Parts: sequence; structure tokens; C-alpha cells
Amino acid sequence: MSLYQDVIIAGFGGQGVMLIGNLLAYAGMEHGLNVTYIPVYGPEMRGGTANCTVVVSDDAIGSPIIRSPKSLIIMNRPSLDKFQPQLVDGGVLVVNSSLVDPALADASRVRLVPVACNEIADGLGNTRMANMVALGAFIEATGVLPLSVVEESLSHVIAKHYSHLIPKNAEALRAGAEAAKG
Repeated sequence: MSLYQDVIIAGFGGQGVMLIGNLLAYAGMEHGLNVTYIPVYGPEMRGGTANCTVVVSDDAIGSPIIRSPKSLIIMNRPSLDKFQPQLVDGGVLVVNSSLVDPALADASRVRLVPVACNEIADGLGNTRMANMVALGAFIEATGVLPLSVVEESLSHVIAKHYSHLIPKNAEALRAGAEAAKG
């Protein structure tokens, strides 16, 4: 059976949406898969809604454009409002329940994975790692890649002068995966 997983990752500019999209794409390449990564830049970068799309597949990818995603990582309410209607029935919806009320998700139509990303990241010592918590939850919920491959890819997407933060980011990935187990 072939592997194909696409995701739209969305949140406020500054929440690290592009970083985790890049990390997911890099980890997919490291795992020998085909990937596409499309960041959406513009005035959204600081404070507005920012998003990126990632496709991971073991087959050739026909188009990097995702009209009806199989999964979403949603970090804030405006992103839920914008992208939830596009999610396919039965798709995976990882929601940062620290900032988005899970009751707003259409749980009758999709597989809801609410994770208190901000609180978990706070507990680890840095709220800015909420993005890594969300990505860990996504990896657990979809099984798209082994979490260890994502952890090993951190050193390739985090700038060298922040390399001291890699162990904490790996911890945040694992905490998100644990939270997604229920």
C-alpha cells in the first residue's frame, strides 16, 4: 500500500508554522520519501494567519497544491475557520486546544485530536515550542513518519546558533505525541 499524506499547517505569524512544515518536509526526505513544501508568505508573517502545505508520499507527487487536505494542524481560531471546511471527511484535525475551543471542530465529520500545545510547551519551559508539540501530535495521529526521524531532522532545520534548543524541541515533539495518544 502506498503512503500519501498531505497537511495544511496554519496559525498566527510567529507561531512557528513554517518551521514545523519545513521540519516535516525535511524528515520526509531523510526517510526516503517524496515531499513538497509550500510556505505562504506575505503580510501574514507577523500576527495574521500564516500557513504552509506539505505533501509526503512514496510515489511521485502530481501537484503540491492541496484543495481538500487529508489533515490539518490548526494553531489558532482564524485558521480553523478558514481551513476546516476544506478538510476531507474522516480527515485528521490536530487543534491547539490552548487557543481553539475543540467544540468548534466538526468532530462528527473528522478525526479530532485536541492538544493543549501552549500549556504543554509551558510545562517544558518555553511556550514557543507549542508548534513542536502540535507536530508531535500530528506524527502520532497520522503515523506518516517515525517520530525518531523527525527528531533526527531537527538539527537540519534549526539554525546552528539555536542548536542548544534541539533537545528541548525533541522533548516537545515527544510530549505532543504522548498527548495525541489520548
